[in-house]
Amino acid sequence: MRLLDKHIIHCSDTPNNRDVTVEEIRDWHIKGNKWDDIGYHFVIYRDGTLHIGRPLEQVGAHCYGQNSNSIGTCLIGRDKFTKKQMDTLVTHQKLLKALIPTLRTTQGHCDYNSNKTCPNFSVRDFLKKNGL
Repeated sequence: MRLLDKHIIHCSDTPNNRDVTVEEIRDWHIKGNKWDDIGYHFVIYRDGTLHIGRPLEQVGAHCYGQNSNSIGTCLIGRDKFTKKQMDTLVTHQKLLKALIPTLRTTQGHCDYNSNKTCPNFSVRDFLKKNGL
């Protein structure tokens, strides 16, 4: 397994009330970006279900310069996420930290790219609020 020390949170930047699937994002990334797969390792749907995108063993394509040692999780929506999504993100973060002892940092995509606002909330505040 590759060294994983970062968890980077994203949003799909799609309308907040629109359901989007892993398959749709995969299609955008393969056809639109010419990548070999979806860029994210996990996607959290608006109903709170967690879906696998790219296998953890594979380097993601979600944050330029940070992909080799990170996990990418995408929340469906732009800036208003459901309570179920946020509850799932809490559980997901706890599980990742328990399963991957080298995981040291969790931040938003915007923390690595000043041209991005994604995920459109403060990951630092979210973690603090949830005791993570």
